[in-house]
Amino acid sequence: MATAQHSVLEQIGDTAGVIWHYLNENGACSLTQVAKDIDAPRDVIMQAVGWLAREGKLAIEESRNKKLLSLRD
Repeated sequence: MATAQHSVLEQIGDTAGVIWHYLNENGACSLTQVAKDIDAPRDVIMQAVGWLAREGKLAIEESRNKKLLSLRD
């Protein structure tokens, strides 16, 4: 069980890194666009976004039906 948990955490952490680099290269993007462009399961992307937000590395702005993701300075 510990190995499976470690693997899931690694996948979330790796995906968080991919998202960070994606936003660093592309600037602010909608969550929908990030999910389309990154090759990972949507639930992992959502967990990785939460991870980055919790670490204070990501800003999330909500407007209408859209969430805009950007890196914090």
